Amino acid sequence: MPITVNLSARIEKDIKHLKRKYPLVLKGVKDITTKLEEGQRPGDKIPNVGYDVYKVRLANPSARRGKRGGFRIVYYAQVADTLVLLTMYSKTEQADISTEELQQIIRELLPPPEVESDDIQE
Repeated sequence: MPITVNLSARIEKDIKHLKRKYPLVLKGVKDITTKLEEGQRPGDKIPNVGYDVYKVRLANPSARRGKRGGFRIVYYAQVADTLVLLTMYSKTEQADISTEELQQIIRELLPPPEVESDDIQE
């Protein structure tokens, strides 16, 4: 079964921002997207988020840094055949991302809960 990889609005903005300073950032995104589409699950699972969220470390060839000082891509395994790239940041610009921030990004992706007519008060 093929895996679909979607981009959140947040990561699109992140990539646009990083691309100005690091022109080779798109190569890293393409490499990770290819691995995800092939069914691989690179990276480490982030605990205490409440969802299957993973963080992948990437080298930054534009800055000649290895993975330690490179990029981080955070993705969410929404369902078995759909993954969403949530956010991306440079380790030199941002130390880490909080659990609360990840939960907020995911909530923005999920459809609002359905309200049954019995729940609506007149």
